[in-house]
Amino acid sequence: MEFILGVIIFVLDVWAIASVINTKETTGTKVLWIALIAILPVLGLIIWYFAGPKAKYS
Repeated sequence: MEFILGVIIFVLDVWAIASVINTKETTGTKVLWIALIAILPVLGLIIWYFAGPKAKYS
């Protein structure tokens, strides 16, 4: 069960990082968000979901 939870968190973190990369934010902002998500995988993901930049897919 722990392995599955770890894989799910990893996949969500990769998705969040890819979403941050696809934004029109500055490079510095992108680096800070990616670092937050990478250093704090669960908490960083939650913070990004509510406050982070989102990619616009249109």
